[in-house]
Amino acid sequence: MKIGSRIICKDNKSRVSRRIKLKTMNDKIEKLLKFIEESNNIVFFGGAGVSTESGIPDFRSKDGLYNQHDVQFEKYEPEYLLSENCLFKNPKVFYEFYRQKMDTRNIESNITHKVLAKLEETGKLKAIVTQNIDGLHQKAGSKNVYEIHGTTQRNYCHKCKKEYDPNFLFETKESIPKCDCRGLIRPDVVLYGEGLPEKAVEGAINAIRNADMLIIGGTSLQVYPAANFVYDFCGEHLVVVNKEELKITLNQDSDLFICESLGKVFSEIEKCI
Repeated sequence: MKIGSRIICKDNKSRVSRRIKLKTMNDKIEKLLKFIEESNNIVFFGGAGVSTESGIPDFRSKDGLYNQHDVQFEKYEPEYLLSENCLFKNPKVFYEFYRQKMDTRNIESNITHKVLAKLEETGKLKAIVTQNIDGLHQKAGSKNVYEIHGTTQRNYCHKCKKEYDPNFLFETKESIPKCDCRGLIRPDVVLYGEGLPEKAVEGAINAIRNADMLIIGGTSLQVYPAANFVYDFCGEHLVVVNKEELKITLNQDSDLFICESLGKVFSEIEKCI
């Protein structure tokens, strides 16, 4: 393209565009770091996008768990396979699906999990509220984690409440695992049709209400009632890190939206803590 005596080719234009984008991203990272420095009670609210960078698929994206077409499960609705109804009325199918799809024991925490654990060590981060059930925050070293959808790292007898080793459901040779009392041994996760754990919910809401900074990451805020928790925040800085924009109102001066992967953003944070 010719402008006056200067010629700007497409490659030059793309390089200029990348430099502008990089500058904008650096400005946002600087603003995020400033917010962290100003804050003393940070809470992180995370969804499936936190763990996808560890190789765990989310549920609803094109490559997500619900779009993996396995012949043996095709006749069932995806939500049914992880439902209370399936567990108790069709337990053999439930456990087949659970063992194939929910085993994260060999998955490692990623940079986001690790940097959040470091932020907790500094005293800045007070709590993590997670919709994930993989236990990767604790694996990275985080202590104060509210698992509002439960965790695959705990199993218990539905009847007598006896607790079982995290490996039990994946290693037992019983197709339908039973306790000594003959009760069904189940994972401590919230299935479709079940309510959220009261203790975790209460802790999560209180943490968000008391926070002076809330970071929302890797979530579409479309899973309810958990998505409603963020509206209890009334602190100083609200930060959203997500690859897609969310329907949430932000203040231009005190809040921040970063349209980027969590891994890239938290890698930058790691350099400064």
